[in-house]
Amino acid sequence: MPLPILSPILSPIIAALAPIPALVLAAAIFLPQPAVAEARAKLALTVTGIKDAKGALMIAVFDQAGYDTDKAVAQAAVPVTATTVSTTIDLPPGRYGIKMFHDVDGDGKMGANPFGIPIEPYGFSNNAPAQFGPATWAAAAFDVAAPATSHAIALN
Repeated sequence: MPLPILSPILSPIIAALAPIPALVLAAAIFLPQPAVAEARAKLALTVTGIKDAKGALMIAVFDQAGYDTDKAVAQAAVPVTATTVSTTIDLPPGRYGIKMFHDVDGDGKMGANPFGIPIEPYGFSNNAPAQFGPATWAAAAFDVAAPATSHAIALN
């Protein structure tokens, strides 16, 4: 029979504690959560067919959305000191396409003749051919998987 005596005392305490599970849930949803580390992959890129060991390789890596708009997800300017150059690019795993050229004269731009035809060496991932413009996404796209993926491009 002592329970009915405790009931008036415990009822307000229990009523006051009732919203706590909802507050804990709200805090879990709305308060900042620690960031989960995104998986990364190393793309080991080797470029061959370099004729002049000078200037820099201007490398741009694209996802499908940026490939035709030239909005790169990663870029690198790699000094050319030999006829083969290797570099590593850190990316999230995914599908990518590479456009690159050898900036032989060091002006930061792809040299072209008056008709727009490149006069500096260039290349695309998968050694995709350029026909009346850059290689297509379908021809240049390749997968980069964690922890590392190797890819080679021969300059034209």
